[in-house]
Amino acid sequence: MKLYEVAHSRAGDKGDTVNLSLIPFNEEDYEWLKETVTPDKVKEHLKDIVKGEVTRYELPNIYSFNFVCTQSLLGGVTTSLAVDTHGKSLSSALLEMDI
Repeated sequence: MKLYEVAHSRAGDKGDTVNLSLIPFNEEDYEWLKETVTPDKVKEHLKDIVKGEVTRYELPNIYSFNFVCTQSLLGGVTTSLAVDTHGKSLSSALLEMDI
């Protein structure tokens, strides 16, 4: 099963760091996703993109997660020649994760 079958995501950037929200479609899936989508698994899934640390922030009051991924944008928006300098497509890459 792919993560996009049970959740949606948005991406944001600041310098060379990208943050990825993860929000389950059903609140009942929050605890299961908490156990399944760990920072280590996200780092492994995005290993070709994320060169730094992955930190997960849990937001149980709104049944959501925020993953902060450092060293992810090839130097940042103003210094990178990458096509997706803001990392907006990384939310789609996260949702391709097998769970």
